[in-house]
Amino acid sequence: MKVSSIDTGFFKLDGGAMFGIVPKRIWNRLNAADENNLCTWAMRCLLLETGDRKILVDTGLGDKQDDKFRSFFEPHGEATLVGSLAAKGVSATDITDVFLTHLHFDHCGGAVRRALDGSLKPAFPNATYWTNEVHYQWAMHPNAREQASFLPENFATLKEAGVLRYLDVQRDPYEWLPGLQVQFVNGHTEAMMLLHIDAPKRHLVYCADLIPSSYHIGLPYIMGYDIRPMDTLAEKTDLLEEAFEKNWGLVFEHDPRTACCTLQRSESGRIVADRSGNLDVC
Repeated sequence: MKVSSIDTGFFKLDGGAMFGIVPKRIWNRLNAADENNLCTWAMRCLLLETGDRKILVDTGLGDKQDDKFRSFFEPHGEATLVGSLAAKGVSATDITDVFLTHLHFDHCGGAVRRALDGSLKPAFPNATYWTNEVHYQWAMHPNAREQASFLPENFATLKEAGVLRYLDVQRDPYEWLPGLQVQFVNGHTEAMMLLHIDAPKRHLVYCADLIPSSYHIGLPYIMGYDIRPMDTLAEKTDLLEEAFEKNWGLVFEHDPRTACCTLQRSESGRIVADRSGNLDVC
């Protein structure tokens, strides 16, 4: 299996929302905020090439939203989803599967494109898109707290086009395809899917928004966006302990600097990022 990091550019989110209860005087040393208290974050996807399948994991923000929407999040950077795929020798028509960890706009916005006539189309015309019914229904009928994160044009379009498929929601991780296991977590949003990857060098976990960056490895670092922060705490603790014991690599979707790292124990016994080397997932 070949694993490639796919850069789709950067965007900005409120630092307080991203770091939750952690005081600004601490988190600002990790990812400094601008004058509007906004921090820069990556939108890092993965390309998995295995057998005759080319699997894209998440799709970033996309480019179809209007200027008002974009002004809230200030997307920037030269990289685009299509351009980063092309740099790996892959076109949109080559993608066979799109695995969507969850349906917040910064994870699935690029799944749908706007055609020249203004209509919305699946961005990867030959792909099957994967979510689960529990999360899809949650996204279609959002609570007031998450409503702004779920934009139906990003995923209802896929359902209407007949390209959306559901994975079974199970308590324990299970094999989706050879070398790929799906794990469900519920702290950030209902039935978010993590992807475990038996990569050539080591086992990798695409952490999505359970651990959005290496800055969030510390247990108190839980986003204000999470609907069940105590569940996030338990889910994160379990994943970090297992990843440390088994020397897994964690892939961070939103870390602006670190794509992937392993873990180590500090002198105080806490699990922390091993920054002796930024693992190459490409």
